[in-house]
Amino acid sequence: MPEHTLTPVGLADRRTVVDIFNYYVENTFAAYPEEKVPYAFFDVILGIARDYPVVAVRDGDGGVAGFGMLRPHNPMPAFARTAEVTCFLRPELTGRGIGSEVLGYLEAEGRKRGIACILASISSLNEGSIRFHRRHGFIECGRFGNVGSKRGVLFDTVWMQKEI
Repeated sequence: MPEHTLTPVGLADRRTVVDIFNYYVENTFAAYPEEKVPYAFFDVILGIARDYPVVAVRDGDGGVAGFGMLRPHNPMPAFARTAEVTCFLRPELTGRGIGSEVLGYLEAEGRKRGIACILASISSLNEGSIRFHRRHGFIECGRFGNVGSKRGVLFDTVWMQKEI
């Protein structure tokens, strides 16, 4: 059986998806909330990504090892060609090319839906994500200085974009 596969996220993935997200809430600046989110947050994820691809990374046993999604950047029709990307993997799986596979999948699925530009909003304290996006053809297109604060630490949001 392959080490991992990509499949659509399902309702049964609620707890694991939120648990993975909450790891990043509690331990990093990659997820913006200061406190763990409740399992009901899964419904928020599915709601904001409605009609956009949401993918689960499944390990060899079928368990969720991560997830990625596209969502609207702006609800106005003028921005229908642009989406924002999010991806979170179990921390021990980063650096293995899985995020690259997820991004490739989301780009391909986005193109099928008429998406031509993908944006990423990244904490300036998440240098690994900034490097990842640069390696995958994203360019920095904007930065908002000291707009975020988590646990008393100020950070910028770095906006990156890629035409697909």
